[in-house]
Amino acid sequence: MNDRLNQLLQYNISGTGCWLTVILLAIFLSSVGLGWIVNGFFILLGFLLVLPILTIWGVQWWLKRNFIQGECPVCNYEFTGFKNTEFSCPNCSESLQVVSGQFSRIAPPGTIDVNAVEVTTTTLDEETDN
Repeated sequence: MNDRLNQLLQYNISGTGCWLTVILLAIFLSSVGLGWIVNGFFILLGFLLVLPILTIWGVQWWLKRNFIQGECPVCNYEFTGFKNTEFSCPNCSESLQVVSGQFSRIAPPGTIDVNAVEVTTTTLDEETDN
């Protein structure tokens, strides 16, 4: 009968030993005057809980400041690039850079960029028929 009582007590308090030890250690440290250790532990625990949130917020802020989304001036392919860097268009491989928040070609000195305009032609015969 005594063995059954021991088993019953063992089942009831089997998981509380660890928590009881931690609580007694915290009480002992605060009574001895080492409460700053317990406070430091809780501050560290709070910092570790807040750190991932601050990291995610900081990375999102940095990405918004340093990414530019626009179209390639050569092939009109829309993509994203970094500010203040030189890179190639992923579609046509044209060398590009960011100028005033837009993509522009990197051309050697003396190169003149020309925009082609499509012109419709009519023959003289068509004009006289009308």
